[in-house]
Amino acid sequence: MAENKKPKDSKTDKPEKKGPPPMPMRGLAISFLMVAVFLTVLHLFSGSSQPTNEIDYSDFVNMVKNDRISKVVISHDGAGNEFITGESKDLNAAGTTQFRAEIILTENLITLMEDHAVHIKKKRPKTMMWSVIANIVPFILIFGVIYFIFIRQMKNAGRGAMSFGKSRAKLLTQDKNKITFNEVAGVDEAKEELNEVVEFLKDPKRFQNLGGKMPKGVLLSGAPGTGKTLLAKAVAGEADVPFFTISGSDFVEMFVGIGASRVRDMFEQGKKNAPCIIFIDEIDAVGRSRFSGIGGGHDEREQTLNALLVEMDGFDTQEGIIIVAATNRPDVLDPALLRPGRFDRQVEVDLPTLEGREQILKIHSRNVRLSDKVELKRSARGTPGFSGADLANLVNEAALLASRRGADFVEQEDMEEARDKVMWGRERRSHVLDAEEKKLTAYHEAGHAVAMYHTPECEPIHKVTIIPRGRALGATMSLPEKDRYTQSQKRLEADLVSLMGGRAAEELIFGDVTTGAHNDIERATMVARAMVCEYGMSKLLGPQNLGSHSQPVFLGQGISGSKTFSEQTSQQIDQEVQRILTEAFDTSMKILTDNKNLLITLSELLIEREVLDFEEVDSIMKTGKLPEKPETEAVAEPAPETTVPEAVEEEAEGEETNPT
Repeated sequence: MAENKKPKDSKTDKPEKKGPPPMPMRGLAISFLMVAVFLTVLHLFSGSSQPTNEIDYSDFVNMVKNDRISKVVISHDGAGNEFITGESKDLNAAGTTQFRAEIILTENLITLMEDHAVHIKKKRPKTMMWSVIANIVPFILIFGVIYFIFIRQMKNAGRGAMSFGKSRAKLLTQDKNKITFNEVAGVDEAKEELNEVVEFLKDPKRFQNLGGKMPKGVLLSGAPGTGKTLLAKAVAGEADVPFFTISGSDFVEMFVGIGASRVRDMFEQGKKNAPCIIFIDEIDAVGRSRFSGIGGGHDEREQTLNALLVEMDGFDTQEGIIIVAATNRPDVLDPALLRPGRFDRQVEVDLPTLEGREQILKIHSRNVRLSDKVELKRSARGTPGFSGADLANLVNEAALLASRRGADFVEQEDMEEARDKVMWGRERRSHVLDAEEKKLTAYHEAGHAVAMYHTPECEPIHKVTIIPRGRALGATMSLPEKDRYTQSQKRLEADLVSLMGGRAAEELIFGDVTTGAHNDIERATMVARAMVCEYGMSKLLGPQNLGSHSQPVFLGQGISGSKTFSEQTSQQIDQEVQRILTEAFDTSMKILTDNKNLLITLSELLIEREVLDFEEVDSIMKTGKLPEKPETEAVAEPAPETTVPEAVEEEAEGEETNPT
């Protein structure tokens, strides 16, 4: 524990040293700005406070003789000139009027004002220096504030108000969040490909002796969450060269030409630090195909892409800069970007295998207090199709579940519940089913379990539950024995039989069907149509591909697509899909009819216990009762009478699904 605290303390000390320096500079700039505004306003108001009623010297003398002046102030403007400001009596109305007059101060003028009882006040003359300071200092302060706010910021950060075309690539330091290949698992082939790039940068002569050249670029493609960005971080941690990172969206701006300018500036930084690695995350934001199928004219994204193409392999291309990019949409990238010489290597980052998932779980559970009874291999078996991000979320959810119940260690039950929560959603204990709906759901799920158990090609049953979870009222879960990359026709037909088990059980027991099998029928129809149209598993139509609608349509690629087969073939497709689904339903109905007593027994136990695992289901299928556990109390009560209930009308929620 002491070793884990030291790096945390060192990390917390660094911000304390680096944090305070920017604050005094910012506070000083704000103080200068406030003082400048105050002095400017004071200067303007002091100038505007002077009287605007200008009179001539002769008028002033006449007003003194006529006793219209009550008091005067003799001032100097700093240049040797004298002037008088004061108040004159308004003869037409009660009150006074301020005036200003330039004078030549003489003894006669002072004697005249004294004779007419004028109150005289003199001000000291202003020096030239004070006048200059009073007029220039506000402008000096304003320019000083502009310097601190804009010019200093542009020099320090390089991203000031006038640096739109500067690259936003960040240079990662060697000791900042360092990640190595030891912390990456489940993608061994991708690690080998990138490790060669790292070795080339460390010792290029070993490869150049045989005439090899440094690769220009490596494109990492794969499903979201498979670890593409993590691999790039590992390359940054392994390589002893500068590593720049930037997102594809940082190139695109609303100003024309900014993206291309940033690309050029990014490569200029790379040339100064060569050899180096530049990582572009989500490159599909800037590297999309230039043919969009509609419109025309100039596009900012195309200009940015052209600049990227030229910098990667053009007339002025220099060695020593390796581009590593990541995307989960390689199908939309421009072909010119994918050719050899730009992205020499295209590394596919697949979903992890069974062994890879176990290794990933070990990595993410390093800082989690796992119980000695936890079997990570079992958890890996139960998570086919999970990515690295999904597995990290699974371990985190298990830790949260264990802490919520106040446990000291994470148990296997927490891992199983976390897996079920990630795949199907959290248990909805508050969604209470009445007796009829609970009975209907129990028979529905028991139908799936019986059909799956008596179909050898199906995966082994893991758990059967009638507790609402997510949008499903119940679930029959399977646990694959191994990863499968191909599916045989018999296995697909077995899956259809298991999917039809719920609907067949409803019709067999209640004589009626509900909307609870909505999701089962939807999935079965998709599988059957894929068997006919994509996999060529129809004897009537033969081995031919009749089109797939599961792929996303990219703009300009497939908008005007039409069917490539006749209406007669379309009718044959519908007939074949209907035949496959009908045969699967009939097979499932036959299995349930032959094992009706097991179906009823399993359903009654589901109503009583709500959850049954594989050992319990297997014992029920073989002996007709639950297994005897010595550590728990034996079941002394006889099993309830297994009579076939009368048909009841059920109205299940149309949106509720029952996944198998």
